[in-house]
Amino acid sequence: MEAETRNAMSRLGIPAEIDLSQYSSVVDIYEKAIKRYGDKPAYSSLGHTLSFNDLRTHAYQFASYLQQHSSLKPGDRVAIQLPNLIQYPVILYGAMLAGMVVVNTNPLYQPRELEHQLKDSGAKLLVVLANVADIAEKIVANTAVERVLITELADFHPLHKRVAINLAAKHLKQLVPEVNIDIAQPFLKALSMADASRFEPVTIHQEQLAALQYTGGTTGVAKGAMLSHRNLVANTLQCKGLFDTYGLRRAEETIVLPLPLYHIYSFTVGMVMMEQGNHCVLVPDPRNLEVLIKIIKRYSMSFFCGINTLFVALCNEEAFQDLDFSDLKLTLSGGMALTEDAAKHWQQVTGVDVHQGYGLTETSPVLSANPGGGNKANSIGLPLPATQLLIRDERGKALGVGEAGELCARGPQVMAGYWQRPEATAEVLDDDGWFATGDIAIIDPDGYYRIVDRKKDMIIVSGFNVYPNELDHVISEYPGVLECAAIGVPDALSGEAVVMFVVKSDPSLTGQVLRDYSKQQLTGYKVPSKFVFVDELPKSAVGKILRRELRAKA
Repeated sequence: MEAETRNAMSRLGIPAEIDLSQYSSVVDIYEKAIKRYGDKPAYSSLGHTLSFNDLRTHAYQFASYLQQHSSLKPGDRVAIQLPNLIQYPVILYGAMLAGMVVVNTNPLYQPRELEHQLKDSGAKLLVVLANVADIAEKIVANTAVERVLITELADFHPLHKRVAINLAAKHLKQLVPEVNIDIAQPFLKALSMADASRFEPVTIHQEQLAALQYTGGTTGVAKGAMLSHRNLVANTLQCKGLFDTYGLRRAEETIVLPLPLYHIYSFTVGMVMMEQGNHCVLVPDPRNLEVLIKIIKRYSMSFFCGINTLFVALCNEEAFQDLDFSDLKLTLSGGMALTEDAAKHWQQVTGVDVHQGYGLTETSPVLSANPGGGNKANSIGLPLPATQLLIRDERGKALGVGEAGELCARGPQVMAGYWQRPEATAEVLDDDGWFATGDIAIIDPDGYYRIVDRKKDMIIVSGFNVYPNELDHVISEYPGVLECAAIGVPDALSGEAVVMFVVKSDPSLTGQVLRDYSKQQLTGYKVPSKFVFVDELPKSAVGKILRRELRAKA
């Protein structure tokens, strides 16, 4: 780590180390938070709130069910296929109480994707939302799953609300398909069978596996990153060290979480909020902007967690622009690059800066972020406590300030490896514990880090490196451009050529106008050879732009 980085961290109050002995496991984080915060609100969804004590009651019921009414043993895998509902933290906590390993599973998975993850992880139990249980019905017989628990949207709501919401979803909105799975039973019935007083505590050590967090599978087959209790405890404490610079207070903040908890970004932010005793408002469908805006208005959030595409979408909604943001203290961005235009627009609308962070599934996920009192545009900020960052060239040589190379990281949040894939693990983790991120980065003279682009997304035009993120930043600032994404396509003369996909807000905008603008802003070889206007950009479940799909389209 460069001296400039260490000096900046010290000046801004980011501690150099963390005390990992504070918690023996993720379960220990939950247990101590519940003792501290008791009846304070912990999680809300669809208008209903669970206190910390409520969370414990339900979680112990689920853990008791696993012990008393299933064949699962500590170390077995439990797959959770849910959007952001209050059932999620209950099942997560309960499964870990019983010593199980959680497999976070995307509710939008198609049969092929779900089958791969269940078979690869060897999951023996699947908890799934009724709305998508028909996907599991098609493939569960091909897996090691012994039991499927089906939960409905409002299962933890008071009886009258539960009946109203669940019946409306099934019969009025036609959101719940009929399914017939021999090994399935309703989630609430399973809980009613268990005697929580008979729960037998399980000893959990930090080095034990806590979760299999599958990568997005952008290249090849999706792999399960093995995250231990130590990894997750470490990143929770590392983020706490960062969050202290933002001035957040224990048991007094309300965070709106529109990003799914099955994604490691939101998962870890939720863990930090649990440790801090703060209230997490879960948003089941962040794509429904009308509902999201109503939730933000209702709960007077002090903390918002999002990504670039969501910031852009919200700031273009009149109802969002009219909200009162006087309680908002912090906005975090991660998951994809934050464009300067999106950050400026958010600040103009809300009066609050966006602090960008950076991490990967394999690093639990956070490696760096912009701290309070030291926010820098177009930067991923400074390393978290107990985190080492290093930039290397293609031969593995360490590079200095201003030199672009692959960003590598080492710290207690770095995964143990990929589940049952030693060869893939060896490709990214060396014997000294350094993890190769696949991202091209630069250290600036002030010690801050900046991601130039993904190694695999880099475009080479006539021997020159072109980074799509740089082009996205430039083009997105032009009036009339809502969103954009650059890709490289084969070209007989230059090796590759740049194609820019654009979603426009101004119907009169033309490719020639953008080309002329690009020539004023970019070196000649970086200017896109073609502008393609589309109605929308393909995105992952968390809103990350999928360049591979754009390449296929091109």
